[in-house]
This record gives sequence, structure tokens and C-alpha cells, in this order.
Amino acid sequence: MHMTAIELSVEELREVTRYSVACAEPAMAIFERVRPDDQRPRSAIDAARAFAEGAKRSKAIRDGAWAAQRAYQETRDAGQDAAGDAARAAVAAAGAAYLHPLAKATQVLHILGAAGHAARAFELDAGDDHTVGAAYIEKALALASPVVVRVLLRYPDAPSGRGRVGDLVRSLDASLRR
Repeated sequence: MHMTAIELSVEELREVTRYSVACAEPAMAIFERVRPDDQRPRSAIDAARAFAEGAKRSKAIRDGAWAAQRAYQETRDAGQDAAGDAARAAVAAAGAAYLHPLAKATQVLHILGAAGHAARAFELDAGDDHTVGAAYIEKALALASPVVVRVLLRYPDAPSGRGRVGDLVRSLDASLRR
């Protein structure tokens, strides 16, 4: 199957990454409260932020994402679900730097995944209160710059599935496309 290439400048990639960092970072408070000695998700966010601020895309971003993914797996295995989604928000923030210029719905997760996982972390931290997640999606909507929206509009709608995080991402996607 032939994939359509999408125009994507380094500056646009930096802006998408900046947005993802801004969405993921507030959830670090949840992760760090549960695992105060584990800096892996924070390091992933810091590496993504460095790229957003002008550094080259580096191995540190990928290494940070993989380390944050391991932190997620450990929190998941320990039943620390809110912290787990906070760690996944950090993974997604680092992943934003690797948004691919391919017209695939799954690429939308590189743009909006950090917001979806952060919203879910706050929701779970509040006893699975879906109004908390919806309120965080409203905050994420307000954080999106015109550049982020222009990039998003080049991609198909967010993919189906992925449980509650998928629902939150699709809600944000639909609102940004309006």
C-alpha cells in the first residue's frame, strides 16, 4: 500500500514536540509522587524539550523514551495505573520528536498521545473520574498552537480503539479539527 508523504519541517516538528511536552509535564507530579526516586519519565521529557528548544534530534530522546517505557511497565506491574499513564505521557512526548511524515491515523498519536495519557493519569488519580480527564483535554486544546493544528490537519483522524486513552485522544482530535 502506498502511503502519501506529508510536508513536515523541523520547526513544525519542534512545535509539535513542545506541545507534547507541555501536555505531558503536569502529569509528572503523579508519577514522581508514587516513584520519587525514578527520574526516567522526567528525563524523557527533558530530552524532548531540548529538541523542541533547538537541539538536534538525538539518541538521548530515543533512550529516554525507552527508559520511560520501562518505568511505565514497572508501574503497570505494580498496579500503579495513574503513575503508569503519566509515564506513558512522557514516552509520547519523546515520541513526538519522531512524528513520521506519513498519512497514517496512528501518527496522530505522536501529536496527541501525550495529552491523552496525561488526561488519563489525572482521571485515574482522581478515582477514575472521567470529568477530570475531559477537563484536562480542554486544557490541552487551549495549549495547541496554530502550528500544531495545521500539522494535525495534514493527517487522517485519530485511530479507533486504545480504550479510554483512545477516547480522550479522539475527543481532543475532533475539537482541534473544528
